[in-house]
Amino acid sequence: MENPQTQQSISPLAPALPYPMPSNKADMLDKIRPEEIVEVIRNRLMGKILDPSTMKWVTNENLKDNAISELGAWDLSNLVLSVANPNVSISKLNDKEIRRRAFNIMRTSIKMLLANWKQYKITNTAQISFVSEIIFSMTFITMKQCEGEGVRKMIMGTRQEMHQVSEYEVGKTKHGLFRRKNR
Repeated sequence: MENPQTQQSISPLAPALPYPMPSNKADMLDKIRPEEIVEVIRNRLMGKILDPSTMKWVTNENLKDNAISELGAWDLSNLVLSVANPNVSISKLNDKEIRRRAFNIMRTSIKMLLANWKQYKITNTAQISFVSEIIFSMTFITMKQCEGEGVRKMIMGTRQEMHQVSEYEVGKTKHGLFRRKNR
């Protein structure tokens, strides 16, 4: 007798796809995680790299000269979180709105860097340019995904495909001893 924990339950309506499809719109929205890159940027701003053997962030001595303080990295990453989130990802923005918002976030980051230069451990003007470019690029690229409802259309398209696959699977002919062929 097989161990019940090792048995797999296979739904007769499950599509034969090489990857699991999210079951609904909420599952798909859970998969959209633009805020994950913010954690990467936060740690990189602090001069840290991800150690693949431990999967923990560790300080890289070669990066510490351009690194900013933990307070600065958290403040700036929180600023970027205003646009790097699932709500913004599924919004509908045009190029002008995206550029204006990305520029305003970069301008705010520069003001924060200048106002808090001691707490953020800013030691030269190149750091300000370096950090503000990262903030602008991160914001701009994240928001560009929204242009023309890009992510929203992808979700709707995938959702429509899932319904079509489900309808196909339900409508398949079933043969049995006492069943007639469905048409």
